[in-house]
Amino acid sequence: MEKRVTFKGLWLPLLLVLPQIVITAVFFFYPAGQAIWQSLFIPDPFGLSMQYVGLGNFEYLLGNSYYRASFVTTAVFSILVTVVSMGIALYLAVLADRLIKGSGVYRTLLIWPYAVAPAVAGVLWLFMFNTRVGVVTWYLGVLGYDWNHVLNGGEAMGLVVVASAWGRISYNFLFFLAGLQSIPKSVIEAAAIDGAHFWTRFRTIVFPLLSPTTFFLLVVNIVYAFFETFGVIHTITSGGPQQSTTILVYKVFSDGFVGQDLGSSAAQSVILLVIVGLLTIVQFKYIERRVHY
Repeated sequence: MEKRVTFKGLWLPLLLVLPQIVITAVFFFYPAGQAIWQSLFIPDPFGLSMQYVGLGNFEYLLGNSYYRASFVTTAVFSILVTVVSMGIALYLAVLADRLIKGSGVYRTLLIWPYAVAPAVAGVLWLFMFNTRVGVVTWYLGVLGYDWNHVLNGGEAMGLVVVASAWGRISYNFLFFLAGLQSIPKSVIEAAAIDGAHFWTRFRTIVFPLLSPTTFFLLVVNIVYAFFETFGVIHTITSGGPQQSTTILVYKVFSDGFVGQDLGSSAAQSVILLVIVGLLTIVQFKYIERRVHY
């Protein structure tokens, strides 16, 4: 039986959760409140005065073609990062689950890239694809391909997608491997005895049983692509060329810290807050539905 801990009074549990409440209030609720408040004003760059405009900042953003383009760029970037990182991670997890000799070393090597910070990962890939001294660029030149992500928007997008997905493969690999190892081997063996080949077993048994893990990683990777890839984009392309890699979170930085348009930057932060809130609600609703069923 599950042992439950009960408290006789109200003060002890409140005291135990107080540190978490304080941290959440200081580092989440207060900045979120400040962003919502500042999104209603147009402050001067020095913060000496503010002009109340209500929802004017939001109206300006929704009517701005560059901001709408950043939505499309973010959607394309997020889909590519999610598909690439999850697809490769699932393939490697399947291989690691079937591997017998040296499995521990193999899994450790696959986990290592997760320890690399996004900004560091961006610098590593930038060195490899540098237009002058990059080793990959040199080999591409030998093959007759002139690589230049500084001028080519498609190449720039491909580079930041690969760099962002590379750092996320390890995280996805851990969850997929845990999900594969939780599937009863007797079910797979019974299907094999019935004559089902590997692909048939994976398509009809393994992947459906991995659906909860897959959906969780889908939401988590989309949130990662939205918010945690700033370092990769800043170190590799800085949003260029011609804003072809300017995603929403980078545009917040570009407009607020570079352009000193603090009101518009705050409004963009609020829009991002709403987006991640909706993604979180979708994830919780899915988990709640799975628990009920």
